[in-house]
Formats: sequence, C-alpha cells, structure tokens
Amino acid sequence: MKSKILTLLWFFYALCLPALHAQNVTATSFEGIDASQLGRPEFDIDPNGAIGTKQYMEWVNVSYQAFDKKTFAPVWRTPQNGVLPWYNANLPNCYRGITGDGLVMFDRLASRWIIAGKSYISPGNYYFCVAVSNTDDLTSSSLAWYTYQFSLNQYIGTNSLGTPYFPDWPKFGTWPDGYYVSFDLEDPNNKYQEIGVVACALDRADMLTGSAALTPQCFSDPSPIPTVGSLYLSHSLIPADVEGTNPPPAGRHEYFVSIQNPVNDGVTTTSTTINLWDFHVDWVTPANSTFTHSSLPVTSYTPGCYVPKQPANTVCVPEPSINSATGAHYRVDSVGDRVMPRMSYRNFGTYESFVVSQTVRVGGGASQQTGIRWYELRGSGTPAIFQSGTVSPDKANYRFMPSMAQDQLGNAAVGYSVASGALHPSIAMAGWSLPGKTTPTELSVQMGTGDEQNSSHWGDYTSMTVDPVDNCTFWYVDEYFAANQSGTSINWNTRIANFRFPTCP
Repeated sequence: MKSKILTLLWFFYALCLPALHAQNVTATSFEGIDASQLGRPEFDIDPNGAIGTKQYMEWVNVSYQAFDKKTFAPVWRTPQNGVLPWYNANLPNCYRGITGDGLVMFDRLASRWIIAGKSYISPGNYYFCVAVSNTDDLTSSSLAWYTYQFSLNQYIGTNSLGTPYFPDWPKFGTWPDGYYVSFDLEDPNNKYQEIGVVACALDRADMLTGSAALTPQCFSDPSPIPTVGSLYLSHSLIPADVEGTNPPPAGRHEYFVSIQNPVNDGVTTTSTTINLWDFHVDWVTPANSTFTHSSLPVTSYTPGCYVPKQPANTVCVPEPSINSATGAHYRVDSVGDRVMPRMSYRNFGTYESFVVSQTVRVGGGASQQTGIRWYELRGSGTPAIFQSGTVSPDKANYRFMPSMAQDQLGNAAVGYSVASGALHPSIAMAGWSLPGKTTPTELSVQMGTGDEQNSSHWGDYTSMTVDPVDNCTFWYVDEYFAANQSGTSINWNTRIANFRFPTCP
C-alpha cells in the first residue's frame, strides 16, 4: 500500500517545563476502502473503524476490510460483504437487511472485534445485529464470529397509525458490564421527524463467549414513547466507549451524551446545554436498572449549518464546484444537529476523563462557517464539564464530521473533514494537550481534488481511536474525492491515518 508521510510542528505544553516546546509530529496515511473496490457502492458511506492489537479494521456501507497496522497490507484480497458473519451463521434477519449505519469497534478490555448495524427486513420489522470475534487476530485460521440478532420492535414504539418508528443512527459503546447502543426514533409517516430515543444495554459477558444473550435492557425518552410525537431536540445519544486497557472502577455506570438543539420556535439559534444520560444496568434484577437524564451547562453554541425554520436541514458546507442549474456552490451535509462519536473514556487512575466533539457555527453575521467544538468531562461520580474549546484556525474553511480521542498522557486529537468554496473536501486533524490546556494545532492528512456533486451526503460519522497496545498512536479514517463525483457515478475514496505525540512513551 502506498503511504504518505506528513510532518509539521505541533506545540503543546510540557508539564514539567514552564514554556511551550516545539515537537515534530509525523503522520502516516494510506488508502482505505475505495468505491472502485465494491460491486455496489453507496453514496452515504459512514466511514468508521478501530485500531486493535494487530490490525486496523474499517467499515463503509456495506463492507469491511482490515489492514496490518505495521505494513498496511489488507487482510482480505477484497473488502468483505458486511453481512458475511450473519450469513455464515444463517441469521437471515441480519444478512438480508443490513443497509447502512454499520459500526466497527474494538473491545479493548477483552481484545475482541465487534461489527454491528441495524437491519431492515420488511416495513416495520427491525433488528440490531452484532458480531463479536473470538480472537483479536483477524488473520487467524481460527477466526470466528459470535453472531446475534436482537429484535427492536418491542422497544421502538409505534405512531398513531400503528407504524413502528424507524430506529436510526445506532451508536455503540463498550463498557465492563455491557455493550451499550442508542437509536434515534423517527416517524416514517411524518417525513422521518425525530420523536425520541432508545438506549439499550446488551449482555456483553455472554456475547464474549458465544453464549445465548440475556434480553436487552432498554429505556426510552420520552417514556412512554408517544404515538404522536413533537420534534425531539435531544436526539443522537453517544455512549461512552473505553479507551485503553485500564477499566472503569468497579460498578461505574455507563454514560451517554447528546446535543440539546435550540428551541424550535423559528427564531432561536443558540443552545447553552448538552445532555448527559446515566445508565445503570442490573442483570440480576432488571427492575433495578435505571436511565437518568441531566443537563450540562456549556458555552453557548449554534449547531453547524443550523437554520431556525429548518432544524433538520444541516446542509451548508460549500465545495468549489458550481451547480450550473443554480449558479451556487455544491454543498454537503455537516450533520451539525448532533454530538458525534466517539465519547472516548479513559481512566487515568487519579481521575476519569470523557472527551467528545460536535460541529458548531463559528462564522459571524450571515456566515455559516463551521468549526469543531470539543468537551472534556471529568468526575468520579456524575461527570461534569471540566473544559471545552473550539477548533477553527481560520475564517475561510468549514470543519465538520469530527471524532475525538485522547492518549495515555491526556494528549487529545480530533479528526474531521474540511472544505470551502475554494477547498475541495479534505481530511485534517488537530492535536493538543488536555492537562496543559494548550491551543489545538492543525495537521493536513489528505487534500481532496474533487467534489461530491450528485449527493449532499458526506457520510454520517467518522472515528478516531487509540492503539490499545502502546496507548499512544492515534488512528483516524475519513473520506475524500480524487475526482468530481457527478451524474450516477460513485467514486469516493477513504484514507486511514495514524500518528503519535513524540513524548508519549
């Protein structure tokens, strides 16, 4: 695989010294899955992945591939069909219906791979599908997948016409006492309007051994789920996902965060809170399980691309290409109406830290320019905002679709897409020291040389993860275009990058 080396100076605070020090940070990137490798590529590809002990594994809709983390050589000759684990296990409710929103995770506490996604079998018939590997080595001759299909209909409710709500945008987190997943509930009979959320705990202990899993424990908000729902403004919950191999303290609850969109009055554009959800699961006595909501005050923000009278429309990021029919720049979706995965959790021993990010407006006046807002939460009990900031190093470019993580020293990195009317959508990352509270400095990963002209979709999420072996090396995946995509063509590319701070041992 062809790799590319990129170097620049990143400045961050050395805790043992009183001044800023320059550090050479070298990033390496290589091609991930490209549309040309797939028989039936989709427009909306949701590129995400994770770094494990031996490989990096990537998902695009609806295929996966893995790469040796030292040589970048692909594990399989071609990307694998995303439904393969369930097909091999003869679970038709999964292999006939997974169409998107797929996820690849690495359970660092158990050294296992996870592939998951929602499945749409027939109108109103939904499943969530999970496959857990029996090894951390995807090249092993003994590799097998423990597969599960969880029916969702009993948890997602129905509207006044009896139509089940659509369980959209599932997000997944690994925690010692369970695998946690969230869904947005959307009304198919009302233009798929958001009406609520569902969060579920899955039986991780049995799933790791391939045993029959206990019944999922699920909660909704609102509760009960209404048959006629108003626009829900706290959607798209992100569960905490353990980074590193130091587990949370025994009995530690799982937490989710979500956006609090501005009041839907056609005028208000700002919000001053995000939402925190405390999920306590009791597998012995399920009646003792709880799901509790609270609000966290944050610096005022306007969600990326937010339009007061069209809060669900977050398409505003311009590309250089001009639409001849309108005379305006082609634009893509910032997905700015939600917090983005992952919520990375790390136990430092002396304190616990959660980090997460979202796209917000940073432009003044009529400018819709977007940047990356990030948050660090700390606390041994209910976590609270410890610090936050915004990545927006210029007044021209839009930054969107972020994903954030931190290494064992508290160095943070956020990856994202960047574009403008003069810049083809490209891939960048920014890094800084959380303990040192330094200013993020940006690194270009991959310059795009084409635009997406036939769709406003720019995936729905990306992912930043940290090597569980060295606890230092960040790995990030995102999409770009080498040439304009127009008409009926689909020709996107993905790029996988990794780097580490030189001081991280």
